[in-house]
Amino acid sequence: MALHFLLESSSDAVPGDVVSLIGAEAKHAAVVRRLRVGEAVTVGDGAGVWLAGSAEDVSPSQVDVRISQRSEQAAPSPRIVLAQALAKGDRDELAVQAACELGVDEIVPWQASRSVSRWEGPKAAKGRERWASIVREAAKQAHRAWVPGVSAPVSTAQLADRAATQRMLLLDPTAVLRLSELTPDDRDIVLVVGPEGGISDDELRRLTDAGAERVLLGDTVLRTSTAGPAAIAVLSVALGRW
Repeated sequence: MALHFLLESSSDAVPGDVVSLIGAEAKHAAVVRRLRVGEAVTVGDGAGVWLAGSAEDVSPSQVDVRISQRSEQAAPSPRIVLAQALAKGDRDELAVQAACELGVDEIVPWQASRSVSRWEGPKAAKGRERWASIVREAAKQAHRAWVPGVSAPVSTAQLADRAATQRMLLLDPTAVLRLSELTPDDRDIVLVVGPEGGISDDELRRLTDAGAERVLLGDTVLRTSTAGPAAIAVLSVALGRW
């Protein structure tokens, strides 16, 4: 499979045109991935545009790609959104990376009451940028035409607001309804994953009062780093993506 790279902005390139990778992306292609002149590559803008071609000139500062094919992929619908509670160590980052590889369409950092990690002040912007960087790299590795967005961190009250327009599913090991038994409709799906200590009773009450549904993923209790990706895999089958 050809190596895949991302442009810094959208592109209207057509077959015969040359597009250029610059900055960190060019350095990654030339130095890390050791791209060679003549090698087949694919290039995307992260918003549905998919370009196929071959490397025409390669340097750490700029990589030129001659385009041979262009296609555009529609955004997935309904969308899968992961509201991932902040977690200690790198567990939330592992969840974000795997969720992107498995097909999530948006990631929402959630400051849950039991989150050990706290994004406050400048740390919130830094944390969001870190997650966005992880998502971008995972999207390239997975050859995704659409790069998921990373929203600003939300509180439980802000998360509850989404339940009014989107189908919100709370992963809860005490729930009765299994996620695999759920019938999707045309609404976007928001998967809510708690931190290491789980979703508190107060949060469960506030979110279910707003319209969220409690669902059981399986008979075992997964870590916060694996619950979201596992649920995305189940939903991908139900939505016909897989």
